[in-house]
Amino acid sequence: MIDKIASELGIRPNQVKATVDLLDEGGTVPFISRYRKEKTGDLDEVQIMNVRDRITQLRELDKRREAILKSIEDQDKMTDELKSRINLAETMSELEDIYLPYKPRRRTKATIAREAGLEPLATIIFEQSSELNPQAEAAAFVDAEKGVENIEKALQGARDIMAEWINENADARATIRKLFMDEAIISSKLISGKEEEGQKYKDYFEWEESFKGIPSHRLLALRRGEKEMILSVDISPEEGTSLFALNNLFVSGSCPASEEVEKAARDSYKRLLKPSLETEARMQSKILADEEAIRVFANNLRELLLSSPLGEKKILAVDPGFRSGCKVVYLDKQGKLIENTIIYPNPPQNDTRNADRIVKALYDKYEFEAVAIGNGTAGRETERYIKALGLPSKVAIVQVNESGASIYSASEVAREEFPDYDLTVRGAVSIGRRLMDPLAELVKIDPKSIGVGQYQHDVDQNQLKQSLDDTVVSCVNAVGVDLNTASGPLLSYVSGLGPQLAKNIISYREENGPFKNRKALKKVTRLGDKAFEQSAGFLRITGAKNPLDTSAVHPERYELVEKMAKDLGVSIKDLMADVNLRKRIKLENYITEDVGLPTLKDIIAELEKPGRDPRQNFEAFQFDDAINSPEDLRAGMTLPGIITNITNFGVFVDVGVHQDGLVHISQLSDRFVKDPMEIVKGNQKVKVTVMEVDLKRKRIALSMKSNPYGKTEAPKKREEKREDKGIDLAGLKKRFS
Repeated sequence: MIDKIASELGIRPNQVKATVDLLDEGGTVPFISRYRKEKTGDLDEVQIMNVRDRITQLRELDKRREAILKSIEDQDKMTDELKSRINLAETMSELEDIYLPYKPRRRTKATIAREAGLEPLATIIFEQSSELNPQAEAAAFVDAEKGVENIEKALQGARDIMAEWINENADARATIRKLFMDEAIISSKLISGKEEEGQKYKDYFEWEESFKGIPSHRLLALRRGEKEMILSVDISPEEGTSLFALNNLFVSGSCPASEEVEKAARDSYKRLLKPSLETEARMQSKILADEEAIRVFANNLRELLLSSPLGEKKILAVDPGFRSGCKVVYLDKQGKLIENTIIYPNPPQNDTRNADRIVKALYDKYEFEAVAIGNGTAGRETERYIKALGLPSKVAIVQVNESGASIYSASEVAREEFPDYDLTVRGAVSIGRRLMDPLAELVKIDPKSIGVGQYQHDVDQNQLKQSLDDTVVSCVNAVGVDLNTASGPLLSYVSGLGPQLAKNIISYREENGPFKNRKALKKVTRLGDKAFEQSAGFLRITGAKNPLDTSAVHPERYELVEKMAKDLGVSIKDLMADVNLRKRIKLENYITEDVGLPTLKDIIAELEKPGRDPRQNFEAFQFDDAINSPEDLRAGMTLPGIITNITNFGVFVDVGVHQDGLVHISQLSDRFVKDPMEIVKGNQKVKVTVMEVDLKRKRIALSMKSNPYGKTEAPKKREEKREDKGIDLAGLKKRFS
């Protein structure tokens, strides 16, 4: 397994071995990548996750291998050759193909034929002797009592048995499987009578393309249309090619017996092999499509979680609305809810006089530094109202993506935080906190509710959860967490902790006050040495007596840093404050068996800027004030926007009209783009040109090209149809010989 993974991932076997050992010992991906670089050979998080996922797959394969070996041995059918083939199988498909003839059988046509005593006839015919007369041979097997009334019934039973042999032949399955994966065509048709109901699938009413090259998003769309019983979908290679391949394997001549085998091969393909391998191809392609969709979702989520934080500022947060009013809350610098109220500046009330009085009174009382306004219903109208109030220019007025805020406000986490407040207050608090620290607030929401994926409800949910959890864990630990202010959900994502230890940490804080140093973590109930080792480096204590407690330097390396300072005759605080002192450190003097240059360089970088935040500095963004609804848009307009979602076919951009526009992949750049993530990121601020507005279908087409209306090559739409060009027998024979 170690050598196989090393070969597949392009890393050394000793790196794989060390990583697997660390994972088996309970190490987390963030901890291993950050604090065990010498052991892994400096593998990054992605490489470590790949090792983790692949070793899990191979171990599952081995479990299945052991079960198959035991099953065949229990049947007393094991041979040395068969055992060797099973042990050498490298994929689950290959393993299952070998096992297929030995699986407990359900009652099939072949089973019935065997019960009628026709297997000897099938064996004789399958040998394809040129001297054999199948009709004459079958006459001896006619037996009305066994249900074989005539010669044709006997031959049909023999063909049923041969068809099953062909279906269970590993070489036959491997050959047809390769045809499915390399040459199959996927096609879809509208199910009669579903025209009106299936309008969103209109593009796929008559559709076909190469199965091998179909993009993830299109495959998932076809599968959804099929699941909703709008489309019928077929996946298959050319039947003639498949039959020729089977005949090449099993038909050895042109005698009457060979004709019977050819009939059996045709029946085997249509009745057994094609349905089975089409199902397998669907499953395999679904896995690949899921992986791609999940990759896109995870990357979008990462960019959103690592959005620039405004930081510890006094915030007035507004959850906008029309008839129900705008819920307003004031949060102090730590995000604590201090006061809440409601104003009605929008239609139908238009009570701007009272709204003015309330907001200005809140400013006079608290001198808030920013106003966070949700970007949902009435968001632009409320933003326009707040801007017209005449607040000091130093007060930033920012639209905040409120996607998922309603999910949070109704959640158990929100009820625990604010048991005495209703959903609207909780939603406004979430909007304000998102501006202060998007990561700390968004971890409280199921990532699937944030709305930055494609077909997230159609993909494998366990795989999706694993990937999104990995992403959240990676982001949380990359940024670091303040041990004394972090919420339970945020703490639960810290390496080595989890929900229960997070609750225990908060309970300790409530009973004993803030943590004064990292060592105090060991006093938390059930937080043992392993959890301390995994988590301590990612937890920060602002204002701690030991300055290293504010940094990402792991407590296991404190002694090393103390030695560095002692060798220079200074304190650790001096070492962290003076770059010239750090330059005098000769790293090679501190290399040991456990500590190498990668860790030493990390320590020096951390001393330079302890607890550094990898996120970009906050920059306020402003939509075009003149554009508030889709009706305001005109083709040719150039507008500022924020990328809200990236898919394989393009990116969605919020231009401030309560409805995202789409920049198709062909309109992303002046150059050819294969993957949108090559050139853009989620939450990125961009300039877009309006290409088309379809108010009826609620679609906005945008472009990011420098000259979108210039001379461009029209995208080619696949309209070619499959043609029956006949079978090139000579070419096929050469391929399959």
